[in-house]
Amino acid sequence: MEKKDLRIVFFGTPEFAVASLDTLVTAGYNIVAAVTMPDKPAGRGHKMYHSPVKEYAVAHDIPLLQPVRLKDETFVNDLRALEADLFIVIAFRMLPEVVWTMPSLGTFNLHASLLPRYRGAAPINWAVINGDTETGVTTFFLKHEIDTGDIIDQERIAILPTDNVGDVHDKLMELGAKLTLKTVDAIVEGNVNPIPQEKLLNGETATPAPKIFKETCRIDWSKSALEVHNLVRGLSPYPAAWSEIHSEETTEALPVKIFTTELCGICPETSLPGELFIDNNDMKVCCGDGHLLRILELQPAGKKRMTADAFMRGARLNPLARVK
Repeated sequence: MEKKDLRIVFFGTPEFAVASLDTLVTAGYNIVAAVTMPDKPAGRGHKMYHSPVKEYAVAHDIPLLQPVRLKDETFVNDLRALEADLFIVIAFRMLPEVVWTMPSLGTFNLHASLLPRYRGAAPINWAVINGDTETGVTTFFLKHEIDTGDIIDQERIAILPTDNVGDVHDKLMELGAKLTLKTVDAIVEGNVNPIPQEKLLNGETATPAPKIFKETCRIDWSKSALEVHNLVRGLSPYPAAWSEIHSEETTEALPVKIFTTELCGICPETSLPGELFIDNNDMKVCCGDGHLLRILELQPAGKKRMTADAFMRGARLNPLARVK
């Protein structure tokens, strides 16, 4: 089958998906439609938000579907009328069986982890939070349970000690686009030998990657300095780890988002977790393992992101300040 003869429907929403869509279009594949989330009001002005996939589709004259419900009869019929050979899903909602079983060549998903590690909504975050030194992308055919389908192919990259989740996201977006194209090429050529994830698990439990909530982002200073440092990396720049500064100079706790930290030595004797050490506009926090963590970048509530040095020049904190 020629590329132009293969009819593909692409499902996706964020920028992460756009990179793969663009790679397919550039390679000459026939994208007969893009499916993305409905427009929604966002921001203070409540202007309508259009997903990055929609913006790309409109700019490249790709027919667009934006269903509210994926089981809606009209949407399902519209999909069926496209007579697609292949569906590709990247960073989209879970598809109902009536949809993913539709194309003759199946439906595959690009997932931002080395499955079966990190099944779930936030695989990139959890890989960094857990201090992994390697991650990657996986393509797999969809089945009933989310992120459990037979693996088509994988590509790996290193997670550098200096990487935050934004860095890893961008690397995986680029790597994922290449793997998506490689996977489609293999399907067209009939050169696919999917591997059941159960074989890779060898009886072990798959690593979860649950959705990130506000409490997930709250720093527990009783943990080791390395664990806190990795939490900050795994949530920076978004949604960001956070804590509260408590000081005798102020009656209210000051919430702060923390974006960048570094390990910096041993806590003074008798120090407690969460104790804040301030010296020449340098901010260090004692962690549960007796090691110090230096705060380099943060954002107080209602302010812009700034260096710790800039924050300390404007803050009124005494030596008894703590973070909780």
